[in-house]
Formats: sequence, structure tokens, C-alpha cells
Amino acid sequence: MNVPGRRKNLKLQAYNILNKSLLLTGILFIIWAGAASGQERLSLEDAVGSGLENNFNIQIFENRLSVAENNRSLGNAGFLPALNLSGTRTESIEDSEFNAGGQSQTNTGARGTTTNAALNLNWTLFDGLGMFKTYNLLGVLEDIGDTELRLEIENLVRQITLSYYDIVRIENQLRVLENTVDVSLERIEIEETKYDLGSGSEVELLQARSDLNADRSALIREGIILNEAKIALNQLLARDADTDYEVTDVIPIQRGLDEQYLYEKTVAENTELDIARMEQNAADLEVQQIRSERFPEIVLNSGYSYSRNEADGGFFQFNETTGFRVGLTARVNLFDGFNTNRRIENARINRKSSELQLKEIRLLIQSRFRTLFRSYQNNLELVDLERDNLSNAEQTLDIALERFRLGTISSLELREAQRSFLESENRLINAEFEAKVAETELLRLSGEL
Repeated sequence: MNVPGRRKNLKLQAYNILNKSLLLTGILFIIWAGAASGQERLSLEDAVGSGLENNFNIQIFENRLSVAENNRSLGNAGFLPALNLSGTRTESIEDSEFNAGGQSQTNTGARGTTTNAALNLNWTLFDGLGMFKTYNLLGVLEDIGDTELRLEIENLVRQITLSYYDIVRIENQLRVLENTVDVSLERIEIEETKYDLGSGSEVELLQARSDLNADRSALIREGIILNEAKIALNQLLARDADTDYEVTDVIPIQRGLDEQYLYEKTVAENTELDIARMEQNAADLEVQQIRSERFPEIVLNSGYSYSRNEADGGFFQFNETTGFRVGLTARVNLFDGFNTNRRIENARINRKSSELQLKEIRLLIQSRFRTLFRSYQNNLELVDLERDNLSNAEQTLDIALERFRLGTISSLELREAQRSFLESENRLINAEFEAKVAETELLRLSGEL
């Protein structure tokens, strides 16, 4: 009996059992972490609904819109009068000396009381139509706030959609790696059998174990990436980072998107273009608003006043007056150091900048649309091509594995077929995801998302 060889064989078998145990423990941990009992089944619709309801940025933009709605009022634009009530009461102690008809009189420590009250109204009747321009400007600012909220919603829906399908992509890649590990395990079993029968080599067995460890390492790393992707989606949904959930296992792709229809929708209804158009309108209203300051301003003044004076000394110990007043005040800005001209010129420059910005955004979005649609079409072709490649690679791997069992091909040839199958599956998964990215962005640009 060859005792050293027997010991060596037992040692290799023990190492192999330990390696399998560690591998299975790692795989089971990943599976358990992704399929815990009571785990939430999260659909894309539920994710979008939860995000729109709870996302903090959406709430902030809603608050900004509420402020803009509150600012759009007749009073803030200057249409309504200002009415205020004021009142004062003053107590005094005075020493006085006066002469009347040759007779002198001195009062020491005389107390006096003065009471005043007034109700005043100021109402701008005409200011060169500036109040109308101001009200229109406040309306445009409210519309901008509403459109910015819509843009934020579109961006959030896009982010949630892509984050959701990124998780689907990663989970599909995890399944691919799990299949790769299964093949590597089967390869080790075949190598062990060959080694026990004396037809295999220790070098090939050790190489198979090294390849298995590499596959296992890739599987664990992909599990880490999946965990990070789920945390990122939880952040978008304003949920606890540790909330676990399951997603769908497919990436649906809309085929046959109409390029001309989407392009026309993009040019006419794109949210970013709408904001740029509104900002141009706001800049034009600002020019008109400042220009109105060159016209006269007419203000109606009215009020009711009450005054009462009481004094211990002097000729009059009591005096009380009441009265109503009304009048008009006209003001014309004849010269203010050319400041009005300067402000109008600056507003015109800002208006020109807003026009240039609108043209730039329009060109940028048009270019972005054309690029995305080409990417969408190319990725659809890649999806079809990679599906054919995957079918070929799968058949090749099955044949290679069977031949490896029969000993007609080497371990290196099997590993190459295994690697080709892995790369083919990953290319298909990535092509599907990239097509979904282009599709989602096209729908967002055209306002169809």
C-alpha cells in the first residue's frame, strides 16, 4: 500500500470538502439575504408612487410652488390700498412762565397730556401700468415654479426607473454567476474523479479550485453591488436604508417607438424648454415693469384723525380736534442719476441672455434626442444579436462540459467555453439595460414618462 500517496489523497479530499463548505455558506448567505421571509415585493409602479409621495426633494419643490402661489396676489402687485391705524399718548410735566397784558404768570410742575389717533389710507391709482406688469410677472414666476416641480417629478421618475432596473440587471448577473459557480463545482467533481482514477493531474485539480474561488469572489462582489443599489433606491424612496425587497426579474423594453412623434413632442412640450420660454417671458416683463417707472404715479391719500391736548397751565387747558381728509398726490421721476435707464438696459441684456439660453437648451435637447434614439435603436439590435450569441454559447458550454466528462477536451478549453457563456449573458443583460436607459430618457424628454 502506498501510504504517502493515500495520505496525500485524503489531504486533498479534506481540502476540497472545506472549500465546498465555505463556498456553499457564502452562496446561501447571499440567497438568504435576498430572499428573507416576509420580504416586500416591490413593483416599479409601487416604487414610483412611494417616491412621489415621500421623496424630500419633491416636498421641497412643492413648498417653493406654494410660496410662488402665495406671492401671486393683487396686494403684492400693488393693486390694493394700504390702510393703517396709529395712535400716541404723551404725558409731560413742565415749568412755564408767560406775560399777558403786563401781568406775569408762572406755573411750576404743570402736567400736560397729548393724545393723537389717525386712520390713514394710501391707494396707488396709476403707476404707468407697473402694477399690471408686476402681477403678470408674479404669474409667470408661479408657472415656472409649477413647471420646475413637474421637471423634478420627471427626473425622480427617471431616477427610480433606472435604479429599479439596475437592480434587476445586477440580480440577473448574480444568477449568471451562480450558474458559473455550479459549472465550476461540476468541473471540480470531474477533476477529482479523474485524479482518483489516476487519469487526472493535481495541477488541473488545483487550477479548477482556483477558478472556482475566482467565480466565488465575483459572486460575492456582485452581491455587494446589489446591496448598494438597493440602498440607493431606498434613498430615492425616502425609506430606511435597511429595508429589503424583491424586484421583477425581467427588463421590459418598448419596441417601435415613433421617432418623429417623440421628436415633435420634445420640441413642443419638453419641460426644460417650457421653463426656458417662461424665463424669457419673465425677462421681458421685467423690462416693461422698470420702464413703467418713467410714467407719473398718482396716489389717493385719505384719512381720519383725532387729537386732544390737556394742560394744567397756560391759556388753554383743553383742546380737541377731529377731522377727515382726502387728497391726491402726483409724482414724476424727472431725474434719478440715470438709474432707471441703467436698470432698463440691464433688464434688456438679461432678456437677450434668456433668448440665447432658450436657443442653447433647444439645440442641446434636439441633439440629445437624436443621440438617444440612435442609442435606443442600436441597443435593440444588440439585444437581438446577443440573444443569438447566448443561445450559441449555451449550446457550446453544454457540449464542452459533456466532452470534458468524456475526457476529449482539456480543462482549459472547458474554462474558455464557460467564460464565453458568462460574457455572452452579461452582454445581453447590459444591452437590455442600456436600451431601457435610452427608452426612459426619450420618454422623459418628450414628456411621455
